[in-house]
Amino acid sequence: MEMDRSCVILPEEQAPEGAQGCERCELFKQSNRVIWGEGNPNASLMMIMDNPGAREDREGNSFLCGTRETLQLGMREAGIDIHSVYVTYLLKRRPIRAYNKPVTRAACLHHLQLQLLQKQPSVLFGFGNVVSEALFPQKEDATVKALRGNWYEFEHIPIGFTYHPLAVRRRPNLLKFFVEDLKALKEKWEGRATLEK
Repeated sequence: MEMDRSCVILPEEQAPEGAQGCERCELFKQSNRVIWGEGNPNASLMMIMDNPGAREDREGNSFLCGTRETLQLGMREAGIDIHSVYVTYLLKRRPIRAYNKPVTRAACLHHLQLQLLQKQPSVLFGFGNVVSEALFPQKEDATVKALRGNWYEFEHIPIGFTYHPLAVRRRPNLLKFFVEDLKALKEKWEGRATLEK
């Protein structure tokens, strides 16, 4: 998949003061900073990725990477305005080596729940198996392949899932499913907006 230079660099939202030096999990020993989220902080649609990327952590600036480019490509194909969404992460720090995944995901989930309480989004959308399995650990099969195409609830908010943008980038045959899922997201999101008026 070719790099798309028409992508938008979204502004990063600073972590709340109490979360900036978070030591709830072992990732604080691995990386430089907490990355809270980016995009429109008042958006009613919250997208959840697994974790920040390497360059973001190292440089401390927003940047264009394969994940963002593929995500924005899918959003354009689905007719979703990039300025109308907020993108956050399950893990607020980037892992750079092996870590205790269940313990770390459970610890980081606290921050996501805090964001949901503060922002009150009307729709959530998760990308990749790390997110789906962390949010639904009780499900026998919580992979994206098993969950995509349906809507669930997390913290009383509708949530859907699709493949991680990097998976789509590595396997271009997934792009049509990725766009299909994002179109279904747009329909759900617009439907919720109509109901809430």
